[in-house]
Amino acid sequence: MKKLNFAKLQALGNDFILIENLSDRIELSPDEIKELCARRFGVGADGILLIEDGRSADLKMRIFNADGSEAEACGNGIRCFARYAHQRGLVSRDNFKVETGAGISEVKVKGETVEVDLGRPRLEPSEVPVNLKGKAINRSVTVGGGREAVTCLSLGNPHCVIFLPPDRRVDLAGLGEKISNDPLFPQKTNVEFVRVINPREIKVGVWERGVGPTLACGTGAAAAAVAGVLSRKTHRRVLVHLPGGDLWVHWPRSGGVSIVGPAEFVYFGRIDSLR
Repeated sequence: MKKLNFAKLQALGNDFILIENLSDRIELSPDEIKELCARRFGVGADGILLIEDGRSADLKMRIFNADGSEAEACGNGIRCFARYAHQRGLVSRDNFKVETGAGISEVKVKGETVEVDLGRPRLEPSEVPVNLKGKAINRSVTVGGGREAVTCLSLGNPHCVIFLPPDRRVDLAGLGEKISNDPLFPQKTNVEFVRVINPREIKVGVWERGVGPTLACGTGAAAAAVAGVLSRKTHRRVLVHLPGGDLWVHWPRSGGVSIVGPAEFVYFGRIDSLR
């Protein structure tokens, strides 16, 4: 019978259960992850983050979605992870490195604000992955039961970005799920619906792979910003409005994409047993 100490943190409403696993003794089954993340029957969260010793970085973060699947990267998750590690004394510096399934990310903690370098976006179809020949930048394809102009990229996890004209309304949950599970994406995908307010400001709604509609998604915000630059719709530094709050995203001409925003503790708790 598992007994687990945990912390609940949130970043713009994107919430996570963080569990220290520095001794590498904790393994959670998909059913146990689903149980913990269930909002009415468990702790409730968009995902679980395991804090482990890093082999090639200060610490390692393992990410599990609410459906029990393991993810490669999570922009809001790594900000919560960094805030926890810094405040709990697992690292002694404000700047440190975190190992993820997508590679090494550099983070910087300043109070409740965390900056994360997500690395360079990947656009080759095999790297996203997406079943297309040639890069997809504002490219018209058949997906989710209709024609959409999509920009497909990876920031350690796959994204499909769609820009919406002012007069178009979409069923984010319905269309997002259809696109995420379309055969075009062999590993499924996150889906971002974007409205451009002006070249320095965008509004984004996200269907997150393995979770569903979320209040915020860090890599989703970054993917939308990258797609804006590639489509010549936005500048390289933009303010991204998400349902849960705002993130700054910067993609310099040389270097990786960085996101800056808050990460906050909600509470600490103990799980005495799992079914």
